[in-house]
Amino acid sequence: MTRVFISRDMASIALGADDVARAFVQAGCEVVRTGSRGLFSIEPLVEVETDEGRIGYGPVGPQDVAAVLDGTHGARLGRVDDLPFFAGQQRFTFARCGVIDPLSLADYAAHGGWRGLEKARGQSPQMVVDAVKASGLRGRGGAGFPTGIKWQTVLDASAATKFIVCNADEGDSGTFADRMLMEGDPFCLIEGMAIAAHAVGAGHGYIYIRSEYPFSIAAMRAAIDASAHIVAPFTLEVREGAGAYVCGEETALLDSIEGKRGQVRAKPPLPALQGLFGQPTVINNVLSLAAVPFILAEGAEAYAAVGFGRSRGTMPVQLAGNVKHGGLYEIGFGITLGELVNGIGGGTASGRPVRAVQVGGPLGAYFPPGMFHLPFDYEAFAQAGGLIGHAGITVFDDSVDMAHMARFAMEFCAAESCGKCTPCRIGSTRGVEIMDRIIAARVPAQSGAGGQIAPSRNGVLEKALYSRAPDRIDVSVEAQTRLLRDLADTMKYGSLCALGGFTPYPVLSALDHFPEDFGAPAPIKEAAE
Repeated sequence: MTRVFISRDMASIALGADDVARAFVQAGCEVVRTGSRGLFSIEPLVEVETDEGRIGYGPVGPQDVAAVLDGTHGARLGRVDDLPFFAGQQRFTFARCGVIDPLSLADYAAHGGWRGLEKARGQSPQMVVDAVKASGLRGRGGAGFPTGIKWQTVLDASAATKFIVCNADEGDSGTFADRMLMEGDPFCLIEGMAIAAHAVGAGHGYIYIRSEYPFSIAAMRAAIDASAHIVAPFTLEVREGAGAYVCGEETALLDSIEGKRGQVRAKPPLPALQGLFGQPTVINNVLSLAAVPFILAEGAEAYAAVGFGRSRGTMPVQLAGNVKHGGLYEIGFGITLGELVNGIGGGTASGRPVRAVQVGGPLGAYFPPGMFHLPFDYEAFAQAGGLIGHAGITVFDDSVDMAHMARFAMEFCAAESCGKCTPCRIGSTRGVEIMDRIIAARVPAQSGAGGQIAPSRNGVLEKALYSRAPDRIDVSVEAQTRLLRDLADTMKYGSLCALGGFTPYPVLSALDHFPEDFGAPAPIKEAAE
C-alpha cells in the first residue's frame, strides 16, 4: 500500500487538503496527516513515500491522484527539503513540522522528542535555568526580554504554588507560526512547558489560545491527553480567548484566564512574582517555550552558536501580504530584511515594486526598500525605530497609500484598547480624527490650494474651539502633522502597555519614510542594499 503524507494544518485545509486526502484514501493509499511544511504556494502538498525517500507534489487537487501515484504529475517537486525555500533554513524549532504525524507519540519520540525533558529532569532546576540563560534565548514576541532571567525570578520566588502560562494568543496580522507549531508539532510545546515547570517548581500550566484557532485548540487538547503520563506530575489545560487583541499582553491574558475582563495590570508587581491568581508565574509565548527542548537536548552552546549580536538562535520569520512566496522561514538572526523579502519571498506577488514592509504585526514599523540592509536583529530594529515582535513581515507594493495605513494603526488601537489608560483610549481616537483631516486635505495641499483642514464632525471640543477662535488655530497640514507627532509621543511614553505604546511605530515610520503620502515633499530615495 502506497503511503502518502498530507497536511492537516488550517491553511492547508483552507486550500483543499481534506478533499485531496479523501481522494487518496479512495485510491487505496495509506494517508498520514502531518503539519504544514510552511510554503503555502505549494499547498495542498502531497509527499509520496518511495525508495528515493519522500517525493513531493504540489499544489495537488483531488483530480491529480492518478498522475501523482504514477509519477507523471507536472507539479513534481522532488525531495521537499531540497527546494531552495527549505534548503537554506535552520530549523531548530520547526524541524518536525510537516514531517511527522502531530499526534503520534511514537513519531515524536523517533524524531528526537522528549530528549530535552529527560535531560532536564536529570538536572537541578538551577542548572536548567542556567542552560536557558547561556543559550541567549529571548522572548519571541515582544521586546525580546531574556527568557532565563524571567525563569530565574520565578525560581527564586518563595511560594507553594507556581504556574506556567503559554501565550498562544497570536493576534498579529501576517503571523501564523504559533498556529503552525500547535497544529504541526504540539508535543514540542508541551515538552517546553514541562521543562519550564521543572525549572521553576510549577505544578500546573495553561495554554491560552484565541478562539479563532479551533484546529489548534483541538490539537493541543488531544496532545495534552496523549502525553499526560509523560509530563506528570505537571498538568496542563487549554483556555480559549475571545479574540481581544489586548489579551496578547501578558497581564491582560492572566486576567482573562482568571475569568475577568481582559485589562492590563499596572506593573509592578511583575507576573513573575504575583501573576496568575496572585502566584509566581512564568509567562512565555509559543515560540519561546518551543525553543527550549532543542536547547536542553542539544546544549545551550549549539543554540547560542547561531545568531547575530545579542540575538541568539533562530527566528521563525513569517512572510505574508503581497509576497510571491508566502510562508514560514526559520533562520538564524542576522539575515537582512532585503534577503528575506526579495531573496526568500521573491518580491511582490503582483510583480510591482515593493514600496514598504511592516515588521512586527499591526503595530510594527514600516520600512522602505532603502532600509533593506537592516539585519534581522532586536537591537538593529530598535535603533531603526522598529521592533521584530513576533517576526511577521507584511509586504506592500507601490500601490499602497501609507497615510491610510497610518490611520489604520490608530483605528486598530481605538478598537482594541482595553480602556484602562487615557493615552491609549483617548489618544487613538484623537489620532483617527487627525488622520482623517490630513487625508481630506492632501489633494488641495498638493495642488497648491493651501491644505486648510476643516474640523472633524465628531470633535465636539474641537468644533467649539474653531467657532470661538478660528483665527488662533493653525489648521494647515503641517500643523496637523506636528500635532500627530506630539500625540504619538504621548501614547508611546504614557500608555500602560505596549498596545498604546507601540501604535506610534507604524504612524511615525509612515510619516518619516513616506511623507509624500501626508502632503509633504517626498524624501530623496536611497538605493536598497
